[in-house]
Amino acid sequence: MVKVLFVCLGNICRSPTAHGVFQTLVDHAKLGEFISVESAGTGAYHVGEPPDSRSVQEALKRGYDLSAIRAQQVNVSDFECFDYILAMDHSNLAVLKHQCPEQYQHKVNLFLHYGTQYAEEEVPDPYYGGGKGFLKVLDLVEDAAQGLLKELQGLEGIPNRH
Repeated sequence: MVKVLFVCLGNICRSPTAHGVFQTLVDHAKLGEFISVESAGTGAYHVGEPPDSRSVQEALKRGYDLSAIRAQQVNVSDFECFDYILAMDHSNLAVLKHQCPEQYQHKVNLFLHYGTQYAEEEVPDPYYGGGKGFLKVLDLVEDAAQGLLKELQGLEGIPNRH
C-alpha cells in the first residue's frame, strides 16, 4: 500500500481539494486497495472542521465530493507512515522539511512537481481571494494529481489501470 499525504496550512482549502481529486482518480482506476490518500495542515487552526464551503462547492461542480474530509494537523508519525508527503507551497514545504526526521526527507516534496500543464510550482492559497482562486486550485490540482497517479502506476505492485 502506497500512502499519500497532501499538506497545506490549515487543511481546509488546497490539501482537501487535492485529497478529494486524487481519491477520485484512485477510485476510478480501481486502485483503492493499493493507494491510500489523506490530507493535513501544518497548522492546527481548523482541526475537525470540514473543508471551506467554497472548495466544496467548486469541487462538486467537477464531480469531486469533499464532504467526508475533516481537517487534521501533520504529526511526527506521519513522516514514517506516509510514502509521499506533498506540500502545496514552499512555505509549508519548509515547515515539513524542518519537522521531518533526516531519514524521511526524501518523502517530502511539492505537489505540483507532478504537474505537466502549468508553470506554477505552488498551489496558491484561495482563502482570501475570490471564487476564481478556487477554480485555479482545481486546475492545478487536477493536473498534478494525474501526474502523480501516473508515477504511482509505474511502481512495482501497482496495476496500471485506466
